[in-house]
Amino acid sequence: MPRFAANLSMMFHEVGFLERFAAAARAGFRGVEFLFPYAFDAAAIRSKLDAAGIQQVLFNLPPGDWEAGERGIGALPGREEEFARGIHRALDYAVELDCRLLHAMAGIPGEGVSPTEAEKVFVENLQRATAAAAEHGRTILVEPINTRDIPGYFLRYPRDARRIIDRVGADNLRLQLDLYHCQIMEGDLAMHIREYLPLIGHIQIAGVPERHEPDRGEVHYPYLFALLDDLGYEGWVGCEYRPAHGTEAGLGWFAPYRRG
Repeated sequence: MPRFAANLSMMFHEVGFLERFAAAARAGFRGVEFLFPYAFDAAAIRSKLDAAGIQQVLFNLPPGDWEAGERGIGALPGREEEFARGIHRALDYAVELDCRLLHAMAGIPGEGVSPTEAEKVFVENLQRATAAAAEHGRTILVEPINTRDIPGYFLRYPRDARRIIDRVGADNLRLQLDLYHCQIMEGDLAMHIREYLPLIGHIQIAGVPERHEPDRGEVHYPYLFALLDDLGYEGWVGCEYRPAHGTEAGLGWFAPYRRG
């Protein structure tokens, strides 16, 4: 049975962020993920994890100026020093939260930046990130993101992520396969899971196309959950979706998988 992690950046908005850990645990989740922890003290988050008896699974490296529309800086020339500072800031949180997975967002290269130049910067940044993360036993993830939600995002397809992972050459660099993004860009989800399973460090889900609960839309997730079991996937499945009508009201899909 897959292990599901609630995404607290999208789910349980009925309560404040620090109250979402307990809400996720009451709903039966064993793990949580979110976009960024940096607006909160790491010790405060740690206390909420401990009180809820829940595991921190994943969060992202600092993304640049999120409010201004930046979506990561990993592939942005000229931002290398900022990226390096972000690695160490994220690792400080990862150690405090006992979080093993960190997502390095590639970002949206500006006009005039060639794909070749952006990839070179991304590879070099990831080499630094994986070296630093290895010292703490952490794994860096890269995620292809669809260009409908984030136009211009540098990393779009799993095949490109595989090439970059090969170029970096680090054992602690893995693929974050978000099936919502993959369905929008290419579909054929079962075959993508089979093909990329040796590289996958984390999976995320959402209904397509509205990004609501995974029992809505065009993807039949129970088949894919069973496939993950059949293939022996041992990682987490992050629920990165926007509840359509309240978090608790939309958890019917989760009933067969929730912990007691």
